[in-house]
Amino acid sequence: MKTAVVFAFIGLCVLSALSLAEDLKKSKPSATVSPAGEFSAPTTTTPKPTTTTPKPTTTIPKPTTTTPKPTTTPSPTPTAAANVSVGNYTLLDDKKVMCVMAQMALQIRLATPKANGTFIVQPNMVKTKGTCQDTKVNLTLAFKEGFITFTFNKSVANNTVYVDTLSFSLSYPFSKGGNGEYSANNKSMQLFPTKIGHSYSCKNQSLYMGNGLYLEVTQDRMQAFNLTKSNEFGLPDPCPADLPNYSVAIGVGVTLLVLIVVVVVVYLLSRRKRADGYQSL
Repeated sequence: MKTAVVFAFIGLCVLSALSLAEDLKKSKPSATVSPAGEFSAPTTTTPKPTTTTPKPTTTIPKPTTTTPKPTTTPSPTPTAAANVSVGNYTLLDDKKVMCVMAQMALQIRLATPKANGTFIVQPNMVKTKGTCQDTKVNLTLAFKEGFITFTFNKSVANNTVYVDTLSFSLSYPFSKGGNGEYSANNKSMQLFPTKIGHSYSCKNQSLYMGNGLYLEVTQDRMQAFNLTKSNEFGLPDPCPADLPNYSVAIGVGVTLLVLIVVVVVVYLLSRRKRADGYQSL
């Protein structure tokens, strides 16, 4: 009996416990147990600010270097800027005997209100040609731009040799827009006169050819006819410009002579007055 009571009491207790457990299940919500990893502290990822600094687009303009094309002024090989050179020009006759020999520097100069300039003849660009006769010689100096011709005449009666015709032709533009064609021809002249067998010499000579054209002949030494057997110049006959000028010396001499005469006259007059001042007692 006691055992039954004990078992009944235990049964009631078990039932009460089961009922109480059932009540607790109904009163408390079911808790979801998450694994420990799910409750780890949230990793707060702070995004790094992406600061994009735009590169300055500096556009450096390339300098437009415009090289001007050189304006080429038409100028033949011998220009006014070239140095004046002395050329040696000779001419032989049919018997291979030298009939004329010349050493000179040549320039053709233009001086007009519209154009000015100088063309210099370069000896290394010159070809010599012409004819030799008994009393006449034509010496032509030909170059790319033109020619210069000297005609020598021999006068046995006057014992002289001279140039009676001088001419030239030149194709050279001294100025922009100019025609560039020039020519001159002077006759009946007696230029570069010398005695037969002598040579003509002159340091500087300017010959006017008309229309503003000049032929400049410098450091000149020339001879036609009767050269020496060794083809050398004869005795030089200088041009008037190279002759010594005695006018200054003559003027000084005349002035001194006049002063001497005046002094002598004054001395004689003063001496005469002194003689008249003394009287005999």
